[in-house]
Amino acid sequence: MKGRNILMKPTKKQKEIKKKIDLNKEYKINEAISFVKMFAKSKFNESVDIAMKLGVDPKHADQIVRGTVSLPHGTGKTIRVLVIAKPEKQQEAVEAGADFVGYEDYLKKIQEGWTDIDIIIAAPDVMGELGKLGKILGPRGLMPNPKSGTVTNNLAQAVKEVKAGKIDFRVDKNGIIHNIIGKADFDEDKLKDNIVTFINTIIKAKPAAAKGTYIKSISISSTMGPGIKIDKTLADLKSDKTAA
Repeated sequence: MKGRNILMKPTKKQKEIKKKIDLNKEYKINEAISFVKMFAKSKFNESVDIAMKLGVDPKHADQIVRGTVSLPHGTGKTIRVLVIAKPEKQQEAVEAGADFVGYEDYLKKIQEGWTDIDIIIAAPDVMGELGKLGKILGPRGLMPNPKSGTVTNNLAQAVKEVKAGKIDFRVDKNGIIHNIIGKADFDEDKLKDNIVTFINTIIKAKPAAAKGTYIKSISISSTMGPGIKIDKTLADLKSDKTAA
């Protein structure tokens, strides 16, 4: 029996990509955005993601890069927010636009396996009980944390910020930060504003213990599209209105 040829022929889309762009080249931000939008041709509105490889060693606590950033144009994603608070604090969360608000009822639902949410914001005085659900919430990245502003007495402000486009970021074990920064149907200026804001925030978050080259690579991509590298000299950040 003849062996099968395991080499897959390039798809029509792969041929088109190879013809139009060099996946090894670093492009200016505007060029990279144009390519990402060009190849976001799915029937659904694809997300646009950014990946930054940093020169840090996350095994050392003093080299962990984490924080929050408020994207000027949001992510385009509908964020489902659960607020865990005692009854006297619940109404302000409802009025601020939280999708789900409660206390013991939602602790029970989570205990039973419900996690159909994107973020949990909690009042400080409920963390003792919510913390018991760490084995469920932790692996899903849902456990509230004071450093990200999701444990707070100002529930209304926290809900409004999240709904407006405030997102968390944290470097993974490989030194990479990966986040959504918009949707493919955003116009190019809005995507650039979000990208520049995100990159500048990561630059400002550089740990004092980080040595050598901090920004090793940056790329952006749509859900189904190729990764397009951005010029890591970041010369075009300086002329953008959102640059620091």
